[in-house]
Amino acid sequence: MDEKRDGGRVVYSRPGGEGGGGEARPAAPPPPGGGGAYGAPWQTLVPLAVGFALLVGLVFGLGYQSVGRVSQVTYDTKDEYTRLAVTSDTLLNLRLALSRLDTEARIRARVEAGTGNVMQPPSDLRLRNERGEFEKLLGEFDQLAIADGARKQEVHDRAVAYDETTRDPKAYSLEGFQKNRDLDLKLRELMSSLSEERTQLEDRRYAALTAAQREIKTWMWLAALVGFVVATATFLEVWRRFRQMRRGYTELHRERQFSTQMLEGMPSAVAAVDRRDHIRSANAAFFQVFPGASVGASIHDKFTTPDGLKLLAAATSTRVRRTAYHGRFRMSADGDVKGHSFDVYSSPLEIEGELGQLLTLVDATEAAESEQELRRSESLAAVGQAAAQVAHEIKNPLGSIRLGVAMLRDMTRDREAITTIDLVERGIEHLSKLTLDVTQFSRRRQLSLAPDVDLAELLNESLDLITEKLREKRTPVERRFPEEPVRGNWDEDQLRQVFVNLLANAVDAGPAESPVTVSAERVNIPAGDRRNGEGGRQLPAARVSITDRGQGMDERTRARIFEPFFTTKKKGTGLGLAIAKQIVEQHGGRIAVESAPGQGTRFTIDLPLSPEP
Repeated sequence: MDEKRDGGRVVYSRPGGEGGGGEARPAAPPPPGGGGAYGAPWQTLVPLAVGFALLVGLVFGLGYQSVGRVSQVTYDTKDEYTRLAVTSDTLLNLRLALSRLDTEARIRARVEAGTGNVMQPPSDLRLRNERGEFEKLLGEFDQLAIADGARKQEVHDRAVAYDETTRDPKAYSLEGFQKNRDLDLKLRELMSSLSEERTQLEDRRYAALTAAQREIKTWMWLAALVGFVVATATFLEVWRRFRQMRRGYTELHRERQFSTQMLEGMPSAVAAVDRRDHIRSANAAFFQVFPGASVGASIHDKFTTPDGLKLLAAATSTRVRRTAYHGRFRMSADGDVKGHSFDVYSSPLEIEGELGQLLTLVDATEAAESEQELRRSESLAAVGQAAAQVAHEIKNPLGSIRLGVAMLRDMTRDREAITTIDLVERGIEHLSKLTLDVTQFSRRRQLSLAPDVDLAELLNESLDLITEKLREKRTPVERRFPEEPVRGNWDEDQLRQVFVNLLANAVDAGPAESPVTVSAERVNIPAGDRRNGEGGRQLPAARVSITDRGQGMDERTRARIFEPFFTTKKKGTGLGLAIAKQIVEQHGGRIAVESAPGQGTRFTIDLPLSPEP
């Protein structure tokens, strides 16, 4: 989408919305029959069905019209053809009967001329039969529908006259031949007129068929035109539906891709769990928290640590009807001593018509550490105030005790007394150092930043300050400094105190002639709080690592190493590392320790090269 709102580009909008800006709207429920917001399948099939029905109707209509026209022409000429055929048959039969009647009449005339009319010859009976047949056919002729009525009547009159002539031999001898010839001629003329009428009928039939053919062709072209229009309209409608469906599926794909990217991009672990406690879907963060999980697995399967199983069981123990918070759980992964803290939420989710749950695990490790650090700082502040008051109360009488012990040293020469005085003076020095450390820790001295402090030079100066300790234990030092100087805005004096403390501890932790490694490098560290969306910002920093080959620390010691007054040394005050952590954090940096029993210890200090804006 190219439109812009509020100065920002709209990258996604829900189908049917107005562009993506503004208030989000839930997707409308799909109509019955499926299809959702993009139309049901029947809406796409309707144009095809209508177009097909119209085309089939046109084909049947054209066929019916063609058959009707041909049938009409056929039936219109059928009666005429029948009439002409009957008339033609009757005329032929009448001519034949006339010929037979004339033949019998001549025979009778010859017989009578030879016998002198003495006896009746057998031919007289045949003559009467032929006359009867002729008269019968003449009656049928009278029933014929002949267009030329005058000619028909003339034929009838001549036939009747001829019939009467055959009854009288004398009349027949005088007029029979002529009347027969004239009647036959009239019959032939009448038959010729029938032939002409048949020809005219054929012409009319051909003309009707030609007209019907033209009409059928007209209907055919009209049907073809209508079919083309219907097919075009159907194609355009189907194409429009297809484009609409394709846009719908494209938007659906974009929505699914957007939802997937949004879900996969969430730092929180999200999983959909059905009614039978099986994982139906999950994002990448969930599988990072539970690498052994898989889609379809039950949350009760042992695919994670006992802490993880306890977390999942607590989250799914009840079916929620609205979003619920189940509390904060700490889970340690295999090999992860530190572990992570998660705030666990569950929301109702319908899966295939059944009520499931949507689990959300929000990584609250940083928040828990911040809360723990805040509580630690508050407790340290209270301890510092109390220790500062105690140190103040101890400092004044401690000076008097030191003066009295010095006077006693001057007043005695007894060796045992001097030994006792030395012991007291060492105790006084220890108390003096303790009060000094407590005072420094409680006051949290402000930084005095100096520009362009060379880190390598500062580390070398710190090593020089513990030269006696290094020489005493014959400790070799491995320096790993970058070729280009690493410079920053730091408080030289206080950082020197930090490095001296850590280097001295490293020398004390290792056996004689055990090397200590000091390295420095330029790195980038995350700035800000990731919970506030600032996790992607990086700051240039200097990283200092101090590594010894000593006995290392167990988990309990490592967890308390920066607590005030906690020490593993017989003569330590337990404030050195607490003060070092305080100074490093005042610079905006971080100090961390990595150690394991028998594997030595590494302290890592990250110092921003410039104060954080």
